[in-house]
Amino acid sequence: SPDRPPYGPALPLFPSPRPTPPHTGRKPRPGAPLPEAGRVGGSPSGAAGWLQALRVRAPPPWSLRTTPGPEPARRPRVWVGAALAFGRRAADFSLQLTSSQINDILRADEFSHKIHDFDGKNANSVLKFESNQLAANTPNEDRRSAAISLQTKGMMFGVFDGHAGYACAQSVSQRLLYYIAVSLMSQQTLEEIEFAMERMKPVLPILQWYKHPNDVYQEVASLYLDHLRVYWQELLNPDIELGFSVEEALIYAFKRLDSDISLEAQAPLENEMMRNTALQVAFSGATACVAHIDSVHLHIANAGDCRAILGVQEEDGMWSALSLTRDHNAFSEAEIRRLKGEHPKSEEETVIINNRLLGILMPSRAFGDVRFKWSKELQHSILENGCDVEALNIYQYAPPNYYTPPYLIAEPEVTYHKLRFQDKFLVIASDGLWDMLNNEDVIKLVAEHLAQANVQKPRMTFQKPASLGYMQSLLRRRKARGVGLYDQNIATHLIRHAIGNNEYGEIDQERLAAMLTLPEDLARMYRDDITVTVVYFNSDTIDSYYKENE
Repeated sequence: SPDRPPYGPALPLFPSPRPTPPHTGRKPRPGAPLPEAGRVGGSPSGAAGWLQALRVRAPPPWSLRTTPGPEPARRPRVWVGAALAFGRRAADFSLQLTSSQINDILRADEFSHKIHDFDGKNANSVLKFESNQLAANTPNEDRRSAAISLQTKGMMFGVFDGHAGYACAQSVSQRLLYYIAVSLMSQQTLEEIEFAMERMKPVLPILQWYKHPNDVYQEVASLYLDHLRVYWQELLNPDIELGFSVEEALIYAFKRLDSDISLEAQAPLENEMMRNTALQVAFSGATACVAHIDSVHLHIANAGDCRAILGVQEEDGMWSALSLTRDHNAFSEAEIRRLKGEHPKSEEETVIINNRLLGILMPSRAFGDVRFKWSKELQHSILENGCDVEALNIYQYAPPNYYTPPYLIAEPEVTYHKLRFQDKFLVIASDGLWDMLNNEDVIKLVAEHLAQANVQKPRMTFQKPASLGYMQSLLRRRKARGVGLYDQNIATHLIRHAIGNNEYGEIDQERLAAMLTLPEDLARMYRDDITVTVVYFNSDTIDSYYKENE
């Protein structure tokens, strides 16, 4: 068909496996000088000194507990036990990172790409995107994806926040965009792909990926391709009506992939590596937020507590934040109503305990996490069938009050937004960013970054009345602006502020250095993995669309 790219070389649908890059950048360089006796990074020693420099995170919102824990805080709070441990270990490492070392750590995984036209004729509403990650866990449990759909229209961007390990987030980040693309294909395209597969001929490429060299790959692509093929074969069934809307395709792709993850863990795979991987994927979990952008049509599919917001600049120059997602957790009244409505009235008091699902899990929607989906009998039969759960790091516990599974779903909520001239950028991030910065903070930082060459700061509709302390902070920032570090990548800029901001919203170099030199066993207590992708829109293209369609 002239509307589709010609057949290309016989490329695999999934990337070739690459070794996982070594974990770097979390500790100070060997031989770095120790802090002066009695002081840590220029602050008073001991727990009190550390608490002045750092806001201690609450326990991980997704952490798995065998017994109900304390009510989670919505903002970071002091965790006395962790603070004392931190104070005791303070002399074991140094916070004296140079600005160059700080930048090397923050920028290690940053990535940016300017988007070209799809076919050389039609302009794209996406101008460019910038992304970055900073790990707290070892290894990082967050993942990200960005790709153009070659056989349908649109670009896709995804952020995936793993918990109980990285395996599920890794799998979903590699697979979900394929499921979405296949869901949107015409029957003719699906037939051409299946015809080529049957005859072992070159296959139409499905996605054009944009990846950072440090983004990891898994060696189970053949298993993933097998199940993706089963999916498109089912879509070719004449009894199934094709022609999904984008919203329907997103919902169906999320649900189908989660179902495949569950089935793969139950299958008697002969390859031990594949079987172990399938179990790790299914028993860990991941929340997901995916954006699909086709011309001025923006769809956001969200399952869990990642978040997407729009930066909007009105004609008068004022900026505002437009939220496109709703967090799926016990702080959402709609989610509480849904959960209680899906289970007997006798479970109304137990389905949510201490603002967690069954008193254990923070998100109420996620991929994997079969511990909250399978029956107890199925879990026992799978885990007791010669599986080394300890080696696979699979938690063996029974959630309390587990009577009528499933308690967890992967079905996303989909939001549609028609892009306007005033919509300038989209921010998608894991909750590690939102734990530290609110929506308005993020939009303000991106807007300031865009206007950094201007003398006047961008005006914000959500600024608070100026206090004396706020005015003093503005003076300090103005003085520091000439010598301050400038991040070319906006995602890096957001991460720098997320972990380095003081109470005035300024970068505190001492705090920033401290947050980047936390030992691996303490880092997760103070911050979460952070993944950020910022998509900039082409305002001229969007404006032209409306002029041409008036």
